[in-house]
Amino acid sequence: MIKIAPSILSADFAYLARDIEKIADADYVHVDVMDGQFVPNMSMGPMVVSSIRKATNMFLDVHLMIVEPIRFVRQFCEAGADLVTVHVEADTEENIHAALDLIHSMGKKAGVVVKPKTPAEAVLPFIDKVELILVMTVEPGFGGQSFMADMMPKVAALRKLIDEKNPACELEVDGGIDPVTARVAVEAGANVLVAGSSVYKAADIPARIRELRG
Repeated sequence: MIKIAPSILSADFAYLARDIEKIADADYVHVDVMDGQFVPNMSMGPMVVSSIRKATNMFLDVHLMIVEPIRFVRQFCEAGADLVTVHVEADTEENIHAALDLIHSMGKKAGVVVKPKTPAEAVLPFIDKVELILVMTVEPGFGGQSFMADMMPKVAALRKLIDEKNPACELEVDGGIDPVTARVAVEAGANVLVAGSSVYKAADIPARIRELRG
């Protein structure tokens, strides 16, 4: 089953509860957290995630684009995240392991993320202990970018690794997903699709979610 995770980075933050209700037909709420250091932009922190948690019972997929994520994973788990993903590039291998262990110790799902220039093999130290791997199909930090089709060999390689080493793990793609690129990503092996502007700019959001799911 293909899962859809609309990114609220494309929502209207003045009416965030309303805009989350609009995506009730989706599977996950994708929450992009940016610190202005790991990526050249800033977004939200644990307090906003806590407010989102109060507004919905949907599964919260929290993507941390921050340096040294182990500093904050506890706060995001306590705020109500169901899944917390951290970038393999954001810290040492040892500290990424520690962050994943801390997320799990709090009863949450954990995942790792790779940027476009990071090879698929970078997830190997973590692949047996995560519930999700996220491949960025744009450079992280900004919404509305174009889909990088040259990431599909990486997605396919990761699908093969997941099937061999951790079949229960989900494979998510994030960046430039629309009804056309969604099919490309799914054919490469992704089963969770993050979509921001494609969902929130649609005239009929539930119909767009169905279209993306295929």
